[in-house]
Amino acid sequence: MKKYVVAVTGASGIIYARRLLEVLTPLAEVHIIISDMAKKIADYEEVDLSGFDGIYVAEKDMFADIASGSFRYDAMVIIPCSMKTLAAINSGFSDNLITRAADVCLKEGRKCILMPREMPLSGIHLRNMAELDGAGATIMVISPGFYLKPKTIDDLIDMVVARVLDHLGVKHSISERWSGN
Repeated sequence: MKKYVVAVTGASGIIYARRLLEVLTPLAEVHIIISDMAKKIADYEEVDLSGFDGIYVAEKDMFADIASGSFRYDAMVIIPCSMKTLAAINSGFSDNLITRAADVCLKEGRKCILMPREMPLSGIHLRNMAELDGAGATIMVISPGFYLKPKTIDDLIDMVVARVLDHLGVKHSISERWSGN
């Protein structure tokens, strides 16, 4: 069974994390880290991140399995990824389990997907993203497309989550694929 780490940080767009967890937890072992700020944002945005069949791990639990490079997992997704978290990962500042797990993921050569939702982006944000891309991270700015002619907000969310699943190699049918017609 595939193993993934999904971390949720304090940026708007918690609904994307919820949808990813809805789809991914029935298919794989998922270690879930929700930052304290993400919990506050989830409350504000009225998004429930509880009840998934995953392994919930505290943000401050630096003794968790996923803090070690010897613990094998396939990939990590930080959705949404705050600019604070992105900057910490880029500088190697592992002050919590999210940044430590991302650091481990990158040093072990595993897929690490960072999904910022911020806009506009400053030069600092762009430099951090470019440097992380160079270090092996995949940067997927949360930016739904309109070429599939979405009818609902859920369609837009599914389009973004479908791209994440594609990058994880997870088969799905939650969103249409571009056919050129």
